[in-house]
Amino acid sequence: MLKEFKDFIMRGNVLDLAVGIIIGAAFTTVVNSLVNDVLMPPIGMLLGGMDFSNLFISLSGESYPSLAAAQAAGAATLNYGLFINAVINFLIVALVLFLIIKQFNHLMALGKKKEEAAEPTTKECPYCFSTIAIKATRCPNCTSELK
Repeated sequence: MLKEFKDFIMRGNVLDLAVGIIIGAAFTTVVNSLVNDVLMPPIGMLLGGMDFSNLFISLSGESYPSLAAAQAAGAATLNYGLFINAVINFLIVALVLFLIIKQFNHLMALGKKKEEAAEPTTKECPYCFSTIAIKATRCPNCTSELK
């Protein structure tokens, strides 16, 4: 069973998946910083100095000056400002993935066009069916004369 586990771990797909997860986690950290530290402050300033991460509803009905104060008091809160930040994070990640996949598909399509546009350099001998150079007038395998 240990050998099977080692074989499973050492397959390329598992290692690729692990690298993808690690890069995804690092990318998520960068996007979180982009949203929380770069995008949301100007948006909040345009909306009259609003801090989205501090938007909440106290479910107990009491009033608290900030989300941190409500959480320190142990109050149940509905944190819709943090949800707005999470939605913006998701939209940015989705947009970046869309752009990456779109670019990848574009590059793959270019590669296929180049393959299709390339003129053949070989042909098949009609007598022995071996592959020969396109300019050959005689098959090197069966020595038949070609048209």
